[in-house]
Amino acid sequence: MSVEQSLLGKDTNYPTAYQPDILFPIARATAREQYAHVEGICQGKDWWHVFEISWLNASGVPQVAIGRLTLPASSDNLIESKSLKLYFNSMNFTQFESRDAFKATVEKDLSVAANAPVTIDLFHVDDVEISKPEGICIDDLEPTKLENHPNANLLALDENNNEEVEVQFYSHLLRSNCPVTGQPDWGTVFIRYKGSKPCYRSILAYIISYRQHNGFHEQCVEQMFADIWQNLKPSKLMVYATYTRRGGLDINPCRVSDLTWMPRPIRLARQ
Repeated sequence: MSVEQSLLGKDTNYPTAYQPDILFPIARATAREQYAHVEGICQGKDWWHVFEISWLNASGVPQVAIGRLTLPASSDNLIESKSLKLYFNSMNFTQFESRDAFKATVEKDLSVAANAPVTIDLFHVDDVEISKPEGICIDDLEPTKLENHPNANLLALDENNNEEVEVQFYSHLLRSNCPVTGQPDWGTVFIRYKGSKPCYRSILAYIISYRQHNGFHEQCVEQMFADIWQNLKPSKLMVYATYTRRGGLDINPCRVSDLTWMPRPIRLARQ
């Protein structure tokens, strides 16, 4: 189904009865056509933090939790975020015999929508820790050029140093737009890289170039991964973006060329 058929950007009534059919899958294949050949483009995970989870226990007493969803990057579909928000809100007045019964229902419904196994970890609301970013922050560098739409030609190797490096660096300056509503999305992007030393100023310029780009979180990360892989030709690569919360959800896609480089999911202060 086309995203234009979804509820994104439209006035909607919040359901008060369990409604799994409100979930709206979006095929990944269409956005991946231009870089389907890139190694690792389907390797990784999308982690979602869901902050508005509530259901009723067997006695009818409200329960709350923070959830961490894990969708494999190899799934046929991603799930449109507004439909996911409405799905969780539809469970607010539904009774479940146990926390495990709620978890099992969510995993079943989301796995059907994604057409792949989806898991959810439920945390007590005081238990999700705030992490500090690890690596080299490149935000204080002077970008090589400023553009407002992604341009892979901005990416360059360090012409003064051709040594091979293994390094992780990050930027808090990622901004893109929802392709349907035009609302801005903010995030921190982590890049772990092994190969000829990159020019950090060029990578910062490339990240900043997303500021007026319209794309879903997952698609932006995959485009970054593909552009860096094809233009800088590292031997290993990880691109992981931690986006800020909107609508009670934050989305954190990660793509890796080597599964041994999969990081653990984190939550930053802006989330």
